[in-house]
Amino acid sequence: MLYHGGTHPGSQPLREGDQAVRESDLLLIGDIGGTKTDLLVVSEAAGLAHPLARARLKSAGYPDLKTLLGEFLATTGLTVRHACLDVAGPVINGRAHLTNLPWEVDGAALCAELAFGSVDILNDLAAIAHAIPILQPTDVRTLNAGVETSAATKAVIAPGTGLGEAFLVWDGARYLPQPSEGGHVDFAAPTPELVGLAPYLRDRYDHVSYELVCSGVGIPHLYDFFRDQEGAQESPELAARLAAQSDRTPLILEAALRQNAPDALCRAAVDAFLTILAAEAGNLALKVFALGGVYIAGGIPPRLLSLIDPQRFARTFRAKGRFARLLAQVPVRLVVNPDATLMGTAAYGWARMHRAIGSSSPP
Repeated sequence: MLYHGGTHPGSQPLREGDQAVRESDLLLIGDIGGTKTDLLVVSEAAGLAHPLARARLKSAGYPDLKTLLGEFLATTGLTVRHACLDVAGPVINGRAHLTNLPWEVDGAALCAELAFGSVDILNDLAAIAHAIPILQPTDVRTLNAGVETSAATKAVIAPGTGLGEAFLVWDGARYLPQPSEGGHVDFAAPTPELVGLAPYLRDRYDHVSYELVCSGVGIPHLYDFFRDQEGAQESPELAARLAAQSDRTPLILEAALRQNAPDALCRAAVDAFLTILAAEAGNLALKVFALGGVYIAGGIPPRLLSLIDPQRFARTFRAKGRFARLLAQVPVRLVVNPDATLMGTAAYGWARMHRAIGSSSPP
């Protein structure tokens, strides 16, 4: 869906006479994912809640990011000189290759090709991390109360199309987000019921990572694992619907979430997903010593809120032997604000935009 000019509820159109001033304040922000891309043109004065243009586009429908951005900007009728884009993949020197989409993203090239004054690229988990310090109480749900330690490291784990992880460290004045690719470390079964999962997947893949079982990509693998157990009963109707889909995850989630007669295999897959997520959240807390809290983000967990038992999640999170008492003190919060990634991208983008404008100003 695309909104532009003043057609978005609550937004204000550019008025004749102040266009030059307002355009200097405009920032294009984007959340570039393997499945979808969210784009907004925002002004710092109006904030994220009142974009001048907004679109959600299917990423795979475009050959590259340049084409997608060019089409979007052409529809807005706005002149935008600065952009900040978060991408689902590692970012090195302003360049990234998306993990779940065959796109190469180069900030300098986009700057030249689309006539921007500046383009900043950051990892999508780093973007979520930038949002963590500015989240409000209504933006989260508590899964483990714990006792937050001030100025301590915070961690983020986010299952979407893939599995992202990041953390924030305190530098004495503010939190500095640090990206990681922790979602691609070796998977280890957290329960006896899942011990056979890694060998099952190793017959198909040369590396079994947490992303392979704890993400939108991974949920169908969990369904297949339970379906192929001896004595498992698969619904013929659901099997036919799944076979007709290239992306089976939405159907599996839908069938698991049915209030009346949820599908047993789908519910087993979702339960396993939540167990693995809780266990890996605990692993991440130990690896970065996240006494400031662990934040569960990404597109999938909020959809499963009705199936998350906070006590069960907390037990799995804490189940680390001698370190169970330590993890009991770590707050765990589920981010339910769907625009958290964009919040972080905007905060980072505005700071970078001011720096770019300042560096180009005459002395």
